[in-house]
Order: sequence, then C-alpha cells, then structure tokens
Amino acid sequence: MHFLGNQLIAELMDCDPVVLADVDLIRGHMLEAARSAGCTIITQAFHHFSPMGVSGAVIIAESHLAIHTWPEYRYAAVDVFTCGEAADPSLAVDTLAKALRCRQLTLTALQRGAVPGRV
Repeated sequence: MHFLGNQLIAELMDCDPVVLADVDLIRGHMLEAARSAGCTIITQAFHHFSPMGVSGAVIIAESHLAIHTWPEYRYAAVDVFTCGEAADPSLAVDTLAKALRCRQLTLTALQRGAVPGRV
C-alpha cells in the first residue's frame, strides 16, 4: 500500500501568549516552518482576530500548513499536510513548537490517500 500524503495534527499547549497574539510573528514562523520542512511555498493568508488570536494558512506545492491560536489559553492548533517524499512535516512542527515556546506538544499522525502500489 502506498499513501499519497502525511498529515500531522499538533496540539501546542503552554505557548508564549505574546507570540500567539502577533499575526506578523505567526506568519513569519509559519513560513519558516514550511521552509524548514523542505516545502515549496505557493501563497499564504493570515488573519488577526479581535481582541486576540490568529488564523492562517500557507499553501505549499506539497499541500498546506494551517494554524489557529488562542493566546488567552496559551494554545495553538496546527495542521501540516505534505504529499510526496521530499517534505517532512515533523520538521515544520518542530520549528513551530520552538518558535511558539511550546512546553507541551501532542501529535496525531495520519497517512492519507491509501492507494495500491506506487504511481
């Protein structure tokens, strides 16, 4: 069996709330996470919520990275989905966990798109 992609769902808890609330910092960290994973960045979109919180996505040739932050809870939900063999989603999560000063990380790994044989 061959899988088309790998997805990591990351629960980042006890993070730095100042970083989580700053849309420009989150954008920069997400772009760096994509680069660190060996991804090809296509485009990105981020939004700062009032009074706080950030949501954003980086669209990559290999799929996407997404984040939603709750600074008041010191929490970020992160999703990294990569297709192909070149990109490593775990490197993106590691980069984000360090940048957000995460003290507790929970990961769920999924293999997506089960297809017989190799294409």
